[in-house]
Amino acid sequence: MGIANYFYNSTLRKYVALFGTYFNQMKIQRADNDGTLIQDMIVPISYAPFQKILARVTQDPNFLKGVAINLPRMSFEMTNMTYDPERKVAPTRKVRKTGVDTEGGGRRFVYAGVPYNLDFSLYIMAKYNEDAVKILEQILPFFNPEFTSTVRLIDGLEPMDIPLILNDTTFEDLYEGDFEERRSVLYTLNFTMKGWFFGPERDKAVIKFIDVRYATDTPSNTSFEEFYSVSPGMTANNEPTTDRALSIDYSLIEFDDNWDYTEEIANTAPSV
Repeated sequence: MGIANYFYNSTLRKYVALFGTYFNQMKIQRADNDGTLIQDMIVPISYAPFQKILARVTQDPNFLKGVAINLPRMSFEMTNMTYDPERKVAPTRKVRKTGVDTEGGGRRFVYAGVPYNLDFSLYIMAKYNEDAVKILEQILPFFNPEFTSTVRLIDGLEPMDIPLILNDTTFEDLYEGDFEERRSVLYTLNFTMKGWFFGPERDKAVIKFIDVRYATDTPSNTSFEEFYSVSPGMTANNEPTTDRALSIDYSLIEFDDNWDYTEEIANTAPSV
């Protein structure tokens, strides 16, 4: 038997897209000796291990096959996922979805998310170290050591803060053979994204009327002596009210309406 019926929030896909968006459309500029700008280019980025990009460069160093792969270039990949017990919340905590109602007027919700740390690696590859440094210096100032974005992970849930932490940076000068061989400069930046994963959507009824009945000297006196009831109050003009006589029927008041509480204390049972 499965844990739950089929559901898919595409959360992991959104985390990967979010990471790539951070470094999309980055530019470098090249100038001649007198400072005149001679080239302004966008650095392409793709989801792939750096070995794949470097293999493409090595197999066709002169790009005679017409494939649009050039240096400098960036790539990234997700390398690991681990549970984060420090951010654990009560598993029975419910997160209400806004703007989503059931056919019976109830509210839809999901249980609190499960915290996971997602490890990403960003690779900056260049033929010249100066090009790689120009990219690196556009990234480092924004991570001290984290950069936080507010993201709506699931429709109907409030946006959540998702921190991205820069853990470390390493440098490699990749070439084999003599000095005539093609050279590649590689900077690797390792990140941790603190994400959440949510379960399936569930339904919950909305309580609109509460009826409390008091009795004393029980069990010898089994009759109720006082009645207390509370329900939402709203006039026909959509104004909140605490006067039940001015309110429309509580069954017509929705959760997102502009309502107030009405109370009634009586010696006879209230009409429901």
